[in-house]
Amino acid sequence: MTTSGTRAAHRPSRRQWVVEAATELFATQSPDEVTVADIAARAEMTSAAVYYHFSSKDQVLVEGMRVFAAALLEQLETLAEAHTPGAGIGQEVTALLAWLGEHRSAATVFFVSSAGMSQEAEALRQEIRTQLLAELAGLVRKAREAITDAEAAVIALGVLALVENAAISQVRGDDVYRSLGHRSFTQEVSRLADRLVGLTTD
Repeated sequence: MTTSGTRAAHRPSRRQWVVEAATELFATQSPDEVTVADIAARAEMTSAAVYYHFSSKDQVLVEGMRVFAAALLEQLETLAEAHTPGAGIGQEVTALLAWLGEHRSAATVFFVSSAGMSQEAEALRQEIRTQLLAELAGLVRKAREAITDAEAAVIALGVLALVENAAISQVRGDDVYRSLGHRSFTQEVSRLADRLVGLTTD
């Protein structure tokens, strides 16, 4: 945050500032450990100003997840629309990983920090997984034109698992990610995505 002083609660942009501040905190600390007072301090507001927009810390968490998920779906839709029919999907998967890297804090919250935090967060995650699966199934059908809907759905499920696990590995910087390095990691993810679709022989 670059502004100073306490921000008034009634200004329209304050809600987004709360979400951004909370996302930064939730990405580096367990949401259980973050308080509304912490979020308020990070957003340079009072706790009352945070409560003006959100009834609880969990509501801030879910709103941040919702904003991120909408952007993630939009990004995948854009990549799927630009996909060349008959081509592999590795390029789209690695482009999605690159986008997730650019939104590391929000990706960390969505894929890692928020797991099991609340029923509302889990319900949202399942809703978004369903939408991601549908979009990925469309991408698979575009890559493999002679394929049944059932085959596309199963392959899409595998691709989604790959994306989710690669995203977690990347945002955590785990042993696999660090040992391979970013470039080799994304190359391997790309190859595996194409093998899942069945468009490579190596």
